[in-house]
Amino acid sequence: MTDEWLSVSTPYLTPRGDPWAAEAARHGAVGKQRLVEVAELPAESDIAAALEIPCGAPVVVRRRVMLLGERPVELTDSHYPASLARGTGLAEPRRIRGGAVTLLAELGYRVEQVVEDVSAHNPTDEERERLDLRGGPVLQLVRRSLCAGKVFEVSVMRMTAVGRRLRYQLSV
Repeated sequence: MTDEWLSVSTPYLTPRGDPWAAEAARHGAVGKQRLVEVAELPAESDIAAALEIPCGAPVVVRRRVMLLGERPVELTDSHYPASLARGTGLAEPRRIRGGAVTLLAELGYRVEQVVEDVSAHNPTDEERERLDLRGGPVLQLVRRSLCAGKVFEVSVMRMTAVGRRLRYQLSV
């Protein structure tokens, strides 16, 4: 496994398989995810703003821990308007065959545009514990996925920063 981890968003936006497992395999490792929680909750202000819905409107959140081997390297929370997710696999506390991107495409929500914001911060106590951090900052990537100009998913990914590099490839 290499010391630097190069991550590209594009494979995570295409309906097919498990891009995390494939990315880890390219780095000579085993990538797994552990589903921690699936719940319907009132949208907090930042998630509501990102989804362009009223604060407190119901959202379905899927919380996962991304593992490299057995080591946690990323906390990923994906939020969906409850009106879209209710009655689908997104609202069920189980893995989704083919992944959420595949299910969303089957429901008519194919990613047409993505807005990603990347920032860094000192880890919270929860992040330090859940990511088993010894030091260094946490990178946070907030991804808004849009179809027909409407946001249908907001994912908040908090990851270990040491050795991580994010790459963006754009076609204009």
